[in-house]
Amino acid sequence: MKQISNRTALVGAAFLMATSAIGPGFLTQTTVFTQSLGASFGFVILTSIIIDIGVQLNIWRVIAVSEKRAQDIANMLMPGLGSLISALIIFGGLAFNIGNVAGAGLGLQALFGIDVITGSVISAGIAIAIFLIKEAGRAMDRFAQLMGFLMIIAIIYVAISSVPPLGEAVLRTVLPTKLDLVTIITLVGGTVGGYITFSGGHRLLDAGIKGTAALPQVSRSAVMGISVASLVRILLFLASLGVISQNLLIDEGNPTASVFQLAAGNIGYKLFGLVMFAAAITSIIGSAYTSVSFIKSFHKKIEEQENKVIIAFILVSTVIFVFVGKPVSLLIVAGAINGFILPVTLTVMLLAAYQSKIVGSYKHPKWLAVFGLLIVAVMTYMSANVLIRMLV
Repeated sequence: MKQISNRTALVGAAFLMATSAIGPGFLTQTTVFTQSLGASFGFVILTSIIIDIGVQLNIWRVIAVSEKRAQDIANMLMPGLGSLISALIIFGGLAFNIGNVAGAGLGLQALFGIDVITGSVISAGIAIAIFLIKEAGRAMDRFAQLMGFLMIIAIIYVAISSVPPLGEAVLRTVLPTKLDLVTIITLVGGTVGGYITFSGGHRLLDAGIKGTAALPQVSRSAVMGISVASLVRILLFLASLGVISQNLLIDEGNPTASVFQLAAGNIGYKLFGLVMFAAAITSIIGSAYTSVSFIKSFHKKIEEQENKVIIAFILVSTVIFVFVGKPVSLLIVAGAINGFILPVTLTVMLLAAYQSKIVGSYKHPKWLAVFGLLIVAVMTYMSANVLIRMLV
Protein backbone atom coordinates (compact mmCIF):
# COMPACT_ATOMS: atom_id res chain seq x y z
CA MET A 1 0.00 0.00 0.00
CA LYS A 2 2.85 2.38 0.89
CA GLN A 3 4.53 1.61 -2.45
CA ILE A 4 1.33 2.54 -4.32
CA SER A 5 1.00 5.69 -2.20
CA ASN A 6 4.61 6.67 -3.00
CA ARG A 7 4.08 6.05 -6.71
CA THR A 8 0.98 8.25 -6.65
CA ALA A 9 2.92 11.02 -4.88
CA LEU A 10 5.88 10.77 -7.29
CA VAL A 11 3.68 10.96 -10.38
CA GLY A 12 1.54 13.61 -8.68
CA ALA A 13 4.60 15.75 -7.88
CA ALA A 14 5.77 15.49 -11.51
CA PHE A 15 2.35 16.51 -12.84
CA LEU A 16 2.00 19.26 -10.21
CA MET A 17 5.28 20.76 -11.43
CA ALA A 18 4.32 20.30 -15.09
CA THR A 19 0.78 21.63 -14.79
CA SER A 20 2.00 24.53 -12.61
CA ALA A 21 4.26 25.46 -15.53
CA ILE A 22 1.55 24.90 -18.17
CA GLY A 23 -0.62 27.89 -17.42
CA PRO A 24 -2.23 30.58 -19.59
CA GLY A 25 1.14 32.35 -19.86
CA PHE A 26 2.79 29.14 -21.08
CA LEU A 27 0.16 28.74 -23.81
CA THR A 28 0.32 32.40 -24.85
CA GLN A 29 4.14 32.55 -24.83
CA THR A 30 4.45 29.44 -26.99
CA THR A 31 2.05 30.75 -29.63
CA VAL A 32 3.46 34.30 -29.67
CA PHE A 33 7.08 33.17 -29.87
CA THR A 34 6.29 30.66 -32.65
CA GLN A 35 4.81 33.58 -34.59
CA SER A 36 7.96 35.68 -34.18
CA LEU A 37 10.62 32.96 -34.60
CA GLY A 38 8.87 30.39 -36.76
CA ALA A 39 10.51 26.95 -36.92
CA SER A 40 13.61 28.35 -35.14
CA PHE A 41 11.56 28.46 -31.95
CA GLY A 42 12.29 24.70 -31.78
CA PHE A 43 15.90 25.56 -30.88
CA VAL A 44 14.69 27.78 -28.03
CA ILE A 45 12.50 24.93 -26.74
CA LEU A 46 15.40 22.46 -26.92
CA THR A 47 17.69 24.87 -25.05
CA SER A 48 15.07 25.49 -22.37
CA ILE A 49 14.47 21.73 -21.90
CA ILE A 50 18.20 21.12 -21.27
CA ILE A 51 18.32 24.02 -18.78
CA ASP A 52 15.07 22.91 -17.12
CA ILE A 53 16.36 19.37 -16.47
CA GLY A 54 19.59 20.70 -14.94
CA VAL A 55 17.68 23.08 -12.68
CA GLN A 56 15.15 20.51 -11.49
CA LEU A 57 17.63 17.73 -10.77
CA ASN A 58 19.86 20.01 -8.70
CA ILE A 59 17.07 21.64 -6.69
CA TRP A 60 14.87 18.58 -6.06
CA ARG A 61 17.85 16.48 -4.92
CA VAL A 62 19.04 19.10 -2.41
CA ILE A 63 15.51 19.49 -1.01
CA ALA A 64 15.17 15.71 -0.69
CA VAL A 65 18.50 15.03 1.07
CA SER A 66 18.27 18.07 3.37
CA GLU A 67 14.63 17.20 4.16
CA LYS A 68 13.99 20.94 4.28
CA ARG A 69 12.06 23.42 2.17
CA ALA A 70 13.96 25.89 0.01
CA GLN A 71 13.43 28.90 2.29
CA ASP A 72 14.77 27.02 5.32
CA ILE A 73 17.81 25.89 3.32
CA ALA A 74 18.47 29.51 2.26
CA ASN A 75 18.10 30.79 5.84
CA MET A 76 20.66 28.22 7.03
CA LEU A 77 23.10 29.55 4.44
CA MET A 78 22.49 33.19 5.38
CA PRO A 79 19.92 34.41 7.92
CA GLY A 80 17.18 36.37 6.15
CA LEU A 81 18.00 35.02 2.67
CA GLY A 82 15.14 32.54 2.80
CA SER A 83 12.70 35.29 3.75
CA LEU A 84 13.87 37.42 0.81
CA ILE A 85 13.52 34.54 -1.64
CA SER A 86 10.09 33.71 -0.20
CA ALA A 87 8.94 37.30 -0.74
CA LEU A 88 10.12 37.26 -4.37
CA ILE A 89 8.50 33.92 -5.08
CA ILE A 90 5.19 34.82 -3.43
CA PHE A 91 5.08 38.07 -5.43
CA GLY A 92 5.72 36.16 -8.66
CA GLY A 93 3.23 33.46 -7.65
CA LEU A 94 0.51 36.03 -7.00
CA ALA A 95 1.17 37.78 -10.33
CA PHE A 96 0.93 34.44 -12.15
CA ASN A 97 -2.18 33.46 -10.21
CA ILE A 98 -4.10 36.56 -11.25
CA GLY A 99 -3.42 35.52 -14.84
CA ASN A 100 -4.30 31.91 -14.03
CA VAL A 101 -7.71 32.93 -12.67
CA ALA A 102 -8.34 35.02 -15.77
CA GLY A 103 -7.21 32.14 -18.01
CA ALA A 104 -9.59 29.70 -16.33
CA GLY A 105 -12.44 32.16 -16.93
CA LEU A 106 -11.46 32.44 -20.61
CA GLY A 107 -11.40 28.65 -20.88
CA LEU A 108 -14.93 28.28 -19.50
CA GLN A 109 -16.10 31.11 -21.75
CA ALA A 110 -14.81 29.22 -24.82
CA LEU A 111 -16.34 25.95 -23.59
CA PHE A 112 -19.75 27.14 -22.42
CA GLY A 113 -20.12 30.76 -23.54
CA ILE A 114 -20.32 32.13 -19.99
CA ASP A 115 -18.92 35.50 -18.91
CA VAL A 116 -15.17 35.53 -18.15
CA ILE A 117 -15.67 36.96 -14.65
CA THR A 118 -18.29 34.33 -13.83
CA GLY A 119 -16.01 31.63 -15.24
CA SER A 120 -13.07 32.83 -13.14
CA VAL A 121 -15.16 32.77 -9.96
CA ILE A 122 -16.42 29.23 -10.74
CA SER A 123 -12.84 28.11 -11.42
CA ALA A 124 -11.60 29.60 -8.15
CA GLY A 125 -14.42 27.75 -6.39
CA ILE A 126 -13.31 24.42 -7.92
CA ALA A 127 -9.69 25.06 -6.88
CA ILE A 128 -10.78 25.96 -3.35
CA ALA A 129 -12.87 22.77 -3.16
CA ILE A 130 -9.68 20.70 -3.63
CA PHE A 131 -8.26 22.19 -0.42
CA LEU A 132 -11.48 21.61 1.52
CA ILE A 133 -11.05 17.85 1.08
CA LYS A 134 -9.46 16.05 4.02
CA GLU A 135 -6.87 14.31 1.81
CA ALA A 136 -6.10 17.53 -0.09
CA GLY A 137 -2.61 16.41 -1.13
CA ARG A 138 -3.84 13.21 -2.75
CA ALA A 139 -6.77 15.02 -4.39
CA MET A 140 -4.36 17.60 -5.81
CA ASP A 141 -2.12 14.83 -7.23
CA ARG A 142 -5.02 13.05 -8.94
CA PHE A 143 -6.54 16.27 -10.29
CA ALA A 144 -3.20 17.43 -11.75
CA GLN A 145 -2.76 14.06 -13.52
CA LEU A 146 -6.29 14.10 -14.97
CA MET A 147 -5.98 17.66 -16.28
CA GLY A 148 -2.50 16.93 -17.65
CA PHE A 149 -3.72 13.94 -19.67
CA LEU A 150 -6.70 15.90 -21.02
CA MET A 151 -4.41 18.70 -22.20
CA ILE A 152 -2.02 16.32 -23.95
CA ILE A 153 -4.81 14.47 -25.80
CA ALA A 154 -6.48 17.72 -26.91
CA ILE A 155 -3.24 19.33 -28.15
CA ILE A 156 -2.21 16.16 -30.02
CA TYR A 157 -5.48 16.39 -31.99
CA VAL A 158 -4.91 20.06 -32.83
CA ALA A 159 -1.23 19.53 -33.72
CA ILE A 160 -2.15 16.75 -36.17
CA SER A 161 -4.98 18.85 -37.64
CA SER A 162 -2.66 21.81 -38.36
CA VAL A 163 -0.33 19.63 -40.50
CA PRO A 164 2.96 21.25 -39.35
CA PRO A 165 6.12 21.12 -41.53
CA LEU A 166 7.94 18.53 -39.39
CA GLY A 167 11.09 18.47 -41.53
CA GLU A 168 11.64 22.20 -41.19
CA ALA A 169 10.85 22.08 -37.46
CA VAL A 170 13.50 19.38 -36.88
CA LEU A 171 16.10 21.21 -39.04
CA ARG A 172 15.62 24.60 -37.36
CA THR A 173 15.66 23.01 -33.91
CA VAL A 174 19.31 22.15 -34.64
CA LEU A 175 20.18 24.99 -37.06
CA PRO A 176 18.07 28.05 -36.17
CA THR A 177 17.96 31.08 -38.46
CA LYS A 178 16.63 33.38 -35.71
CA LEU A 179 17.52 33.62 -32.02
CA ASP A 180 16.29 35.82 -29.17
CA LEU A 181 17.64 35.78 -25.60
CA VAL A 182 14.39 37.18 -24.18
CA THR A 183 12.45 34.15 -25.41
CA ILE A 184 14.89 31.73 -23.75
CA ILE A 185 14.77 33.59 -20.43
CA THR A 186 10.98 33.85 -20.57
CA LEU A 187 10.56 30.17 -21.46
CA VAL A 188 12.90 28.97 -18.72
CA GLY A 189 11.35 31.41 -16.23
CA GLY A 190 7.86 30.26 -17.17
CA THR A 191 8.77 26.56 -16.86
CA VAL A 192 11.14 26.33 -13.87
CA GLY A 193 11.44 29.90 -12.61
CA GLY A 194 10.02 31.32 -9.41
CA TYR A 195 7.70 29.02 -7.48
CA ILE A 196 7.37 26.42 -10.29
CA THR A 197 10.74 24.71 -9.79
CA PHE A 198 9.98 24.10 -6.11
CA SER A 199 6.39 22.87 -6.50
CA GLY A 200 7.23 19.20 -7.03
CA GLY A 201 10.14 19.14 -4.58
CA HIS A 202 8.04 20.61 -1.79
CA ARG A 203 5.17 18.25 -2.66
CA LEU A 204 7.46 15.19 -2.30
CA LEU A 205 8.66 16.53 1.04
CA ASP A 206 5.08 16.86 2.27
CA ALA A 207 4.36 13.32 1.04
CA GLY A 208 7.28 11.99 3.12
CA ILE A 209 9.47 11.07 0.12
CA LYS A 210 12.86 12.35 1.26
CA GLY A 211 16.36 11.32 2.29
CA THR A 212 19.29 9.91 0.30
CA ALA A 213 17.53 6.57 -0.26
CA ALA A 214 14.71 8.33 -2.15
CA LEU A 215 17.04 10.14 -4.61
CA PRO A 216 16.49 7.76 -7.59
CA GLN A 217 12.71 8.23 -7.25
CA VAL A 218 13.09 11.99 -6.81
CA SER A 219 15.26 12.29 -9.93
CA ARG A 220 12.79 10.25 -12.02
CA SER A 221 9.90 12.41 -10.81
CA ALA A 222 11.82 15.60 -11.70
CA VAL A 223 12.60 14.40 -15.24
CA MET A 224 9.00 13.20 -15.66
CA GLY A 225 7.70 16.66 -14.75
CA ILE A 226 9.94 18.38 -17.31
CA SER A 227 9.05 15.73 -19.91
CA VAL A 228 5.30 16.35 -19.53
CA ALA A 229 5.68 20.14 -19.71
CA SER A 230 8.06 19.83 -22.69
CA LEU A 231 5.72 17.49 -24.55
CA VAL A 232 2.88 20.00 -24.26
CA ARG A 233 5.22 22.83 -25.35
CA ILE A 234 6.42 20.87 -28.42
CA LEU A 235 2.89 19.88 -29.47
CA LEU A 236 1.63 23.46 -29.10
CA PHE A 237 4.66 24.73 -31.06
CA LEU A 238 3.90 22.29 -33.90
CA ALA A 239 0.20 23.26 -33.90
CA SER A 240 1.11 26.96 -34.11
CA LEU A 241 3.79 26.33 -36.75
CA GLY A 242 1.31 24.42 -38.90
CA VAL A 243 -1.10 27.37 -38.89
CA ILE A 244 1.67 29.91 -39.54
CA SER A 245 3.12 27.87 -42.42
CA GLN A 246 -0.27 28.07 -44.17
CA ASN A 247 -0.08 31.90 -43.94
CA LEU A 248 -3.31 32.00 -41.94
CA LEU A 249 -3.96 35.17 -39.94
CA ILE A 250 -3.71 34.66 -36.17
CA ASP A 251 -5.79 36.92 -33.94
CA GLU A 252 -3.36 38.89 -31.75
CA GLY A 253 -6.06 39.43 -29.12
CA ASN A 254 -6.23 35.69 -28.35
CA PRO A 255 -3.47 33.96 -30.33
CA THR A 256 -3.77 30.47 -28.83
CA ALA A 257 -7.54 30.29 -29.37
CA SER A 258 -6.99 31.49 -32.91
CA VAL A 259 -4.44 28.72 -33.61
CA PHE A 260 -6.78 26.01 -32.27
CA GLN A 261 -9.73 27.34 -34.29
CA LEU A 262 -7.76 27.77 -37.53
CA ALA A 263 -6.31 24.27 -37.16
CA ALA A 264 -9.48 22.36 -36.25
CA GLY A 265 -12.48 24.65 -36.71
CA ASN A 266 -15.17 24.91 -34.01
CA ILE A 267 -14.00 21.66 -32.41
CA GLY A 268 -10.56 23.24 -32.13
CA TYR A 269 -12.03 26.30 -30.41
CA LYS A 270 -13.81 24.09 -27.86
CA LEU A 271 -10.57 22.15 -27.32
CA PHE A 272 -8.84 25.48 -26.71
CA GLY A 273 -11.39 26.14 -23.97
CA LEU A 274 -10.68 22.73 -22.42
CA VAL A 275 -6.89 23.17 -22.59
CA MET A 276 -6.99 26.74 -21.28
CA PHE A 277 -9.27 25.76 -18.39
CA ALA A 278 -7.19 22.67 -17.50
CA ALA A 279 -3.92 24.62 -17.74
CA ALA A 280 -5.23 27.55 -15.72
CA ILE A 281 -6.98 25.71 -12.90
CA THR A 282 -4.03 23.37 -12.25
CA SER A 283 -1.75 26.43 -12.23
CA ILE A 284 -4.06 28.15 -9.72
CA ILE A 285 -3.69 25.11 -7.46
CA GLY A 286 0.06 24.73 -8.00
CA SER A 287 0.81 28.42 -7.54
CA ALA A 288 -1.23 28.73 -4.34
CA TYR A 289 0.10 25.48 -2.83
CA THR A 290 3.76 26.24 -3.57
CA SER A 291 3.63 29.94 -2.64
CA VAL A 292 2.16 29.08 0.77
CA SER A 293 4.75 26.32 1.23
CA PHE A 294 7.36 29.12 1.26
CA ILE A 295 5.90 30.73 4.36
CA LYS A 296 4.40 27.85 6.34
CA SER A 297 7.69 27.05 8.13
CA PHE A 298 7.95 30.65 9.40
CA HIS A 299 5.14 30.24 11.93
CA LYS A 300 3.48 27.19 13.44
CA LYS A 301 -0.03 28.60 12.94
CA ILE A 302 0.54 28.94 9.17
CA GLU A 303 1.52 25.28 8.98
CA GLU A 304 -1.45 24.22 11.12
CA GLN A 305 -3.87 26.24 8.95
CA GLU A 306 -2.08 25.60 5.64
CA ASN A 307 -5.18 24.79 3.59
CA LYS A 308 -7.00 27.89 4.86
CA VAL A 309 -4.03 30.08 3.93
CA ILE A 310 -3.95 28.48 0.45
CA ILE A 311 -7.67 29.20 0.05
CA ALA A 312 -7.06 32.83 1.11
CA PHE A 313 -4.29 33.10 -1.53
CA ILE A 314 -6.70 31.88 -4.23
CA LEU A 315 -9.41 34.29 -3.03
CA VAL A 316 -7.03 37.28 -3.09
CA SER A 317 -5.92 36.40 -6.64
CA THR A 318 -9.54 36.14 -7.74
CA VAL A 319 -10.62 39.41 -6.10
CA ILE A 320 -7.71 41.30 -7.71
CA PHE A 321 -8.65 39.96 -11.14
CA VAL A 322 -12.39 40.62 -10.73
CA PHE A 323 -11.98 44.20 -9.48
CA VAL A 324 -8.69 45.32 -11.01
CA GLY A 325 -8.11 43.08 -14.01
CA LYS A 326 -4.68 42.25 -15.37
CA PRO A 327 -2.36 43.96 -17.89
CA VAL A 328 -2.16 42.11 -21.21
CA SER A 329 1.61 41.59 -20.79
CA LEU A 330 1.44 40.46 -17.13
CA LEU A 331 2.07 36.77 -17.82
CA ILE A 332 4.97 37.41 -20.20
CA VAL A 333 6.57 39.84 -17.72
CA ALA A 334 6.06 37.46 -14.79
CA GLY A 335 7.80 34.70 -16.75
CA ALA A 336 10.74 36.98 -17.50
CA ILE A 337 11.00 38.06 -13.82
CA ASN A 338 11.05 34.41 -12.76
CA GLY A 339 13.87 33.89 -15.26
CA PHE A 340 15.86 36.60 -13.47
CA ILE A 341 15.17 35.03 -10.05
CA LEU A 342 16.28 31.56 -11.19
CA PRO A 343 20.09 32.13 -11.10
CA VAL A 344 19.77 33.34 -7.49
CA THR A 345 17.71 30.41 -6.24
CA LEU A 346 19.80 27.84 -8.13
CA THR A 347 23.05 29.33 -6.75
CA VAL A 348 21.65 29.07 -3.23
CA MET A 349 20.78 25.38 -3.72
CA LEU A 350 24.19 24.59 -5.25
CA LEU A 351 25.98 26.19 -2.30
CA ALA A 352 23.72 24.28 0.09
CA ALA A 353 24.59 20.98 -1.65
CA TYR A 354 28.10 21.25 -0.17
CA GLN A 355 27.16 22.31 3.37
CA SER A 356 27.30 19.32 5.73
CA LYS A 357 25.08 21.14 8.25
CA ILE A 358 22.36 21.09 5.57
CA VAL A 359 22.88 17.85 3.61
CA GLY A 360 24.86 15.76 6.11
CA SER A 361 27.21 13.22 4.49
CA TYR A 362 25.54 13.45 1.06
CA LYS A 363 27.93 13.93 -1.89
CA HIS A 364 26.37 15.95 -4.69
CA PRO A 365 27.41 14.61 -8.14
CA LYS A 366 30.16 16.83 -9.60
CA TRP A 367 28.74 16.65 -13.12
CA LEU A 368 25.38 17.89 -11.83
CA ALA A 369 27.01 20.75 -9.91
CA VAL A 370 29.02 21.78 -13.02
CA PHE A 371 25.83 21.57 -15.09
CA GLY A 372 24.08 23.78 -12.53
CA LEU A 373 26.92 26.34 -12.48
CA LEU A 374 26.87 26.54 -16.28
CA ILE A 375 23.13 27.21 -16.15
CA VAL A 376 23.67 29.96 -13.54
CA ALA A 377 26.36 31.55 -15.73
CA VAL A 378 24.27 31.37 -18.91
CA MET A 379 21.07 32.63 -17.27
CA THR A 380 22.95 35.46 -15.49
CA TYR A 381 24.60 36.52 -18.77
CA MET A 382 21.32 36.44 -20.69
CA SER A 383 19.42 38.23 -17.90
CA ALA A 384 22.08 40.97 -17.71
CA ASN A 385 21.94 41.47 -21.48
CA VAL A 386 18.16 41.76 -21.43
CA LEU A 387 18.23 44.21 -18.51
CA ILE A 388 20.83 46.37 -20.27
CA ARG A 389 18.71 46.41 -23.43
CA MET A 390 15.64 47.37 -21.40
CA LEU A 391 17.47 50.22 -19.63
CA VAL A 392 19.30 51.67 -22.65
